[in-house]
Amino acid sequence: MVSEALGLITDQPDTLDLKIATAALAEMRDAYEMFKPYKNERKVSIFGSARTKPDDPLYAQARNLAAALADRGWMTVTGAGPGIMQAGMEGAGVENSIGVSIRLPFETGANSIIADDDKHVSMKYFFTRKLMLIKESQGFVCLPGGVGTLDETFELLTLTQTGKGVPVPIVLLDAPGDPYWEAVDGLMQQLVRRGLVSAGDTDLYTITDSCDEACRIIDEFYANYDSVRFVGDHMVMRMRQAPTDDQLAVLNERYGHLVVDGDIHRAEPYKIEIRDDDKLDLERIAFHFTKHGYGDIIRLIGELNTSTK
Repeated sequence: MVSEALGLITDQPDTLDLKIATAALAEMRDAYEMFKPYKNERKVSIFGSARTKPDDPLYAQARNLAAALADRGWMTVTGAGPGIMQAGMEGAGVENSIGVSIRLPFETGANSIIADDDKHVSMKYFFTRKLMLIKESQGFVCLPGGVGTLDETFELLTLTQTGKGVPVPIVLLDAPGDPYWEAVDGLMQQLVRRGLVSAGDTDLYTITDSCDEACRIIDEFYANYDSVRFVGDHMVMRMRQAPTDDQLAVLNERYGHLVVDGDIHRAEPYKIEIRDDDKLDLERIAFHFTKHGYGDIIRLIGELNTSTK
């Protein structure tokens, strides 16, 4: 890091370029420090419009969702603004809320719930803010919103689709009787028909108008599955209960196209996992991953979860 910083200075960049790099690093440092005490807490990021009013059914939907998630042991992460973001924090309560706000000329700052709390960080750049809203959470619920909400949603889908992010549950949540996300799903289906995305990419998300269903999707994603790590070209999935021989045979039959060579097999912790003391108590399966087909990875995780019931 020091070497790259010195290299940037000796490259004699424009003053504006240097200011951007410095400010981005400084606010990332602040965000890392803010999130550090909650590293082991389960977190769900909620995206949605800042313009949603308290009397809008979507406001109540976001508030009820966050309250239900808090009851299940999940913290809520939002952009700390008004609208859906404030509704989420009202539902979760300040003790279960984390805010990552953006400084805008037409907004005064974070909402009153989180503004003076230690679990809030303010950022200048959208790209660093989106990094922290996505990097720190294990689940995501997107409610209707404008350009900013769609930007966050599609960046999340892009990161998951390309493997730049880890597999996560993504829920697109409507209010009952008010479909919004079906238009986005229609766009995705058109992209599939045009061959611009894979058919399996539509498995990256689930659309519902039920808070209970949204919570169930997130909880069940981690019913057995815990996490994934790459060791070289091998994807290593960690879980509480390993599949049986029969279940492995089914996984290889259904998902063998994700394997470059060899098969999906049970595995012991790799040396680098041992070195890092990385979830050594969990069971593992591993395979030489093709590095595409992340929608199929989501379905594979679903089978790992249902096979233990």
